[in-house]
Amino acid sequence: MGAVREALDALGLVDHHCHGTVSADLDRAAFEPLLTEGDAWPGVSPFDSPVGVAVRRHCAPLLDLPRHAPADEYLARRLELGWREVHRRFLRAAGTDVFCVDTGYCPGRLTAPREVADAAGGSAHEVVRLESVAESVREAGVEPDAYADAFRAAALDAVRRPGVVAVKSVAAYRTGFDLNPARPSDAVVTGAARHWLPAGGRLDDPVLVRHLLWTAVDLGLPLQLHTGFGDSDIRLHRADPALLTDWLHLTAGTIPVLLLHCWPHHRQAAYLATVFEHVYFDVGLTLHHVGPARAGAVLAEALEITPFRKLLYSSDAYGVAEFYHLGALAFRQGLAELLQGRVDADELSARDALRFARWAGRDNAVRVYRLPDDSPGGE
Repeated sequence: MGAVREALDALGLVDHHCHGTVSADLDRAAFEPLLTEGDAWPGVSPFDSPVGVAVRRHCAPLLDLPRHAPADEYLARRLELGWREVHRRFLRAAGTDVFCVDTGYCPGRLTAPREVADAAGGSAHEVVRLESVAESVREAGVEPDAYADAFRAAALDAVRRPGVVAVKSVAAYRTGFDLNPARPSDAVVTGAARHWLPAGGRLDDPVLVRHLLWTAVDLGLPLQLHTGFGDSDIRLHRADPALLTDWLHLTAGTIPVLLLHCWPHHRQAAYLATVFEHVYFDVGLTLHHVGPARAGAVLAEALEITPFRKLLYSSDAYGVAEFYHLGALAFRQGLAELLQGRVDADELSARDALRFARWAGRDNAVRVYRLPDDSPGGE
């Protein structure tokens, strides 16, 4: 094991984007859909995919099973231990000190930020999903001409809650990024609200999504944006972060913009992080889906031209606790292979490699989100 891997293994990570996990015991029918961004198909098990193989290889030992345990044995042991113990084991194994938890998508009972922190022995902060705020404003009842002010007020109330460090938008799912980048006037917002409010449903009006993004700028907190890879509800070509270029020009000098996940558009995200001071990115979600075996290849493409101050770590763990551990493992292993390889080739000094590893795993997130950091060598 090289010096970079040793340093990364010892580093308490900051997971700058993740979710809670299902707080219930899961049988096969409930567990398998949580392994994949796709749908469950008859005769095709997510256990027989790169992420499923990685779970059986790297997560089984934490449940006291042999590596590559069969799926049925894995799930039986999971049920035997119970979800709380499974949750605790994987969160402790992840070696993550700080979690920034998106609380906006909860179709079922998920662990809250405090529960995530307690299981890990760390701390947690909240990320407010702005589409959820907008939909709650509609559900509470508001007239179209009052919507713009009501949404701004509700968003401001939400970010003033203790522990909130950022906001998030899933515009990639709702409209895609090929939007007019300009800030819409209140009159234009009122016109759009007149159509959307009575119709109900998800916030998917292009004008109101633009208004949401510009409201995020006004709030002054870092803005997380889902980009690239997601479930079948997304239109991948419209989730390319390069489509945000004009909007990023208009928002230069305002808030940090964090591009999440990004694959297969991670090179576009890397370009944007290279040319815009306020843009940062990660390849979370991607890493546990490709597994430790391919994490280094994805990170190598992400870091071809990117300043090392611009990459952050995230697991994007959702639903099952395995993803906290698997995401952290893939990140540590992939980044260590990349940096150590450059050191061995004399393309990078050992000192710089250790600095860059710490930046990506912890310090960049501490800096962007203004988190307290009392770890050794922290900023």
